[in-house]
Formats: sequence, structure tokens, C-alpha cells
Amino acid sequence: MAVNLYIPPESHIFAVAGVEIGTAEAGIRKANRRDLTVFRLAEGSSVAGVFTLNRFRAAPVQLCEAHLAAGQGIRAMVINTGNANAGTGETGLQAAKDTCQALAGLLGIEPAQVLPFSTGVILEPLPVDRLTAGLPQAIADLQDNNWFAAAHSIMTTDTQPKIVSQRVALGNNTITITGISKGAGMIRPNMATMLGYLATDAGIAPDLLKEMVRSIADRSFNRITVDGDTSTNDSFIIVATGKSQVRIDSTSDPLYEPLYTALADAATELAQKIVRDAEGATKFMTVQVEQAKTSEEALKVAYAVAQSPLVKTAFFASDPNLGRILCAIGYAGIADLDVNGINLWLGDVLVAKNGGRNPDYQEADGQRVMKEPEILVRIALGRGDVSDTVYTCDFSHEYVSINADYRS
Repeated sequence: MAVNLYIPPESHIFAVAGVEIGTAEAGIRKANRRDLTVFRLAEGSSVAGVFTLNRFRAAPVQLCEAHLAAGQGIRAMVINTGNANAGTGETGLQAAKDTCQALAGLLGIEPAQVLPFSTGVILEPLPVDRLTAGLPQAIADLQDNNWFAAAHSIMTTDTQPKIVSQRVALGNNTITITGISKGAGMIRPNMATMLGYLATDAGIAPDLLKEMVRSIADRSFNRITVDGDTSTNDSFIIVATGKSQVRIDSTSDPLYEPLYTALADAATELAQKIVRDAEGATKFMTVQVEQAKTSEEALKVAYAVAQSPLVKTAFFASDPNLGRILCAIGYAGIADLDVNGINLWLGDVLVAKNGGRNPDYQEADGQRVMKEPEILVRIALGRGDVSDTVYTCDFSHEYVSINADYRS
């Protein structure tokens, strides 16, 4: 069951001018479910993305990177669920190319103007015939505000759709930002088994958007972890159609910062929703590390705590066995860490002080916090003035069940 995951009503999901979306039942893995999504983008849209660092990068990821580098102007995206088309070699790459060729032919564009995405089971051939047979149905369904259907269509083990949508005043104009994401397991920073799509009708210069998408990913999707597994298919895309009156070409534009912040906030909300709906999650945890020398060491500590199975299972049980957190801090990889300078809070409760148990700490206070659905773990290293934050969840029995039965 998702932890405090907000799904906006459809009346609060706003169309982005220049984006049309259609979905279809292609039977990629299971019958009677929408598992194919097509985005058609207005000519002149800027599109940029970041992708998984897994060396077994899926065929569609390889093709996305090639098509973005070709610079012909992306006009469409196609997403299938049920099959990752990863670990499929040259056959899989050809299947991704065939998908782009088929969609391009139906839309009257070039194959290099199509970005393909897949998510699902790894090491199985993509049923490309079923996929391409479903494309006409998806195209017939193209609508300017089909985000809600698309959020459902891209789901795999997700239990809830993940959508964010807002209208933002910029200067004398108003822009729209709407996006969707999917992901519930095999989630780790440097992208995760997740897909994220964020669109705005603001105009953003292509080179500037490339910089923005990397920076925004680092602030959002690269700050989440569920189980420490980095997937083969992770992708995060930002589309800027330029259909509003706002056009930004450089960071010196006075509207750049508020636009960047709005996009980053939307991406962070989508990323957090992945953690809130993580496989079997019952608690949403924020791990905040402060007083570090560098962001790198703050993140080392945050991820060590956030990805520890012992920490995560203790939180599931609401068991304040908080020595597990100190243990994770200690093996995070900071060779000269002085543990005598560390303070640890659980919510508003000071648990450890100067590297040892706080004399005033009562286990009942720790248990009170651990029973909450949202928990802040705050760690002060006493080494500097840098802070960073990672979002994670607990490990439950249900996580094991979901992943044990994933292919059945």
C-alpha cells in the first residue's frame, strides 16, 4: 500500500500544449491491460534525457541516446511495459529500431525522431510484432490531456499512478508543467528501474535543457533508493514544447531560476512518489546528512543508511534498534570519520550524542517515531557545513513476495 501518495484529480491534471498522448492494449505480456503508450510532440520541441549507468543498458536506452545525439528533433516517444528488451543483444536492438521505424511511418516522421522506452522483465525477447500491431490503436487514441491514462499504462509492479501537474506564473505569463513516472522496485540512484517524463509548454534552448535535465535528475531521481539495485532501463526525459509565451535561452534570463525550481520540484515529487509506492513499502523515510565536508561524503552516509537491509527491516517492524544506523554510518567509507563527533536524531528525538547513546534517550520515544508512516533520520557528522538528502522506504514481507513472484 502506497505511503501518503497523492494522486491529483483529473480536473487538476493540465494538458501541455504541444503534447498528445495515446495508449493501447498490445498484449506485450498480459492481456486486457493498456501496456503501450505513444507521445506525439509538436515540431520544434526541445527534448533532453538522462539514462541508466548500468553496463547492461537496454536496447531502447542505447537507441534513445543515439537519436538524441543525432539532433534531428524528437517528435515522438513510445513506451511499452511487460518487457524490458534488455539483455537481448543485437536482436533486441533491431526490435527497438523496428519499433521506431513502425511508429515513424505511421506519424510521417523519421525513425531518428522517435525515442523508444521499455520496462518489465529482463532477458526475454521483445514481442515486437504485438507492439507494432498496437501502435495504430495508440495513435487513434492521441489526445492533448491523456496523462492520467498514460500514468496507468506505464506501470509494472506499481500499485498507484504517479502524476504531477501545475500551472506556474512566470513574469507576466503562466506556464504548465505536467509529468508522470513509474517505478517500485530495482530502485537505486544513478537512475533506477524507473521511467520519468516531464513536459512544459515553456520554450527552453536545447543545449540549456541538456544541462537542466542532468542537474534536475541529480536533485530528484538520483536521490531515491528502494533496494540498491540499478536497473537496465532507467530514463528521465524533459520536453519543452515552446507553445507558451515564455522562452528561455540562458541561465542569465531572470525567468530561468523560477522555471528551473518549478521543474526540479515537479521531478522531486515524481521521484518521491516512486519511493512512496515502493514494493511492499509501509514507511517513507528521509535520510538527511548534515555537517559533512562534501556532498559526496554526505551521500555516502545517506545511502549506507538508506540501503541497509538491517535498518530497513527494523523500520518495518517499528523496532528502534538504532545501533544499526550507527553501524551503517561507520561502514559508509569515510576513512577519517571521527565517530565521537556524530549526533543522530530520529524525528525530533536525539538518539545518539557525540558518538554514543544520548543519556536522555528513552526507547519509548524512538518507538513512537518509528510507528509513524513518514520518518526523518537526521545525522550530523560534525565535519563541515554541507548537507544532502536521500529518500527511501522500509523492507516488508511483501517486498520479498512481489519479487519472488515477479515473473509468474
